[in-house]
Amino acid sequence: MPKPRKSLISLQDTPYYHCVSRCVRRAFLCGEDESTGKSYDHRRGWIEDKMLALVNVFAIDICAYAVMSNHTHLVLHVDADKANNWSIREVLERWHSLHKGTQFTEKYLENKTLAEYELASVYESCEKYRKRLMDISWFMKELNEPIARMANNEDKCTGHFWEGRFKSQALLDEAALVACMAYVDLNPVRAKMEKTPESSKHTSIKTRIDVAKANQTQPKTLFPFIGYERENQPEGLPFKLEDYLELIDLTGRIIREDKRGSLDVSLAPILQRIHLTSEQWLEVTTGFEKYFKAAVGSERLLADFCEHTELQRRSGLSACKRLLS
Repeated sequence: MPKPRKSLISLQDTPYYHCVSRCVRRAFLCGEDESTGKSYDHRRGWIEDKMLALVNVFAIDICAYAVMSNHTHLVLHVDADKANNWSIREVLERWHSLHKGTQFTEKYLENKTLAEYELASVYESCEKYRKRLMDISWFMKELNEPIARMANNEDKCTGHFWEGRFKSQALLDEAALVACMAYVDLNPVRAKMEKTPESSKHTSIKTRIDVAKANQTQPKTLFPFIGYERENQPEGLPFKLEDYLELIDLTGRIIREDKRGSLDVSLAPILQRIHLTSEQWLEVTTGFEKYFKAAVGSERLLADFCEHTELQRRSGLSACKRLLS
């Protein structure tokens, strides 16, 4: 029996998760339906706009994303400390930007006088909303449900648009994180939808490259690269942006040319950092979902995760040992 999504999340082990949502209908999520010639490419913009807007509401950051023809990829970072430090008003304002809330939370935000029992209800609602605003399942629900309604309305039909359950993979260490991000960013190139990462529309890698070229900065809507560990560093991805972009470019060239090839490790500092050979890197970034089904990381971290989530089988252990160690 499939495990519920909440049992596959363990923030004590990692704040990073790879989520995949797939369409159930033959009709494309976006792109062009060859049988009818109708284009759905505009829906990619719907999804991208919605996911980036949700970042301003949730205590969840987007590390990487790719909107494909019939599925989406997201690499998410859960910032539990941020959510726990929000005031009652901050929590309620964020939740009310998505939903109506209760009559008592509305009165609280309007600075009206509340009775003791009303305040107690507000406090209870606040903590419920706080948990939801750092919950990956709620993030995916707030992303997928509006898109499904919009697509159904456009298609003039009813019924399920997405599969009932999105796929979730815990990324337990730096090797798993950067390999999954590269897999997501290179999805359009690998699928031969695009020739280069910088031309891959509706992906995080294109957004990062465009902003870097224009402003020599990083996008405010994406979790930033902050470089390698140092004291008093801000929250962010533990790699240098320049190193990541160079690694993606090198990997994308090899994938695009449809040959195995090899990377010059001297030109890829991230590979040295995570102790992967170029052969391991190419295999994992072209087959991440093929090799890894649930949590991804070293044998020790995988064992800890399975213990904390009460999983009996260490799915993907052999792949983790072969490709990420």
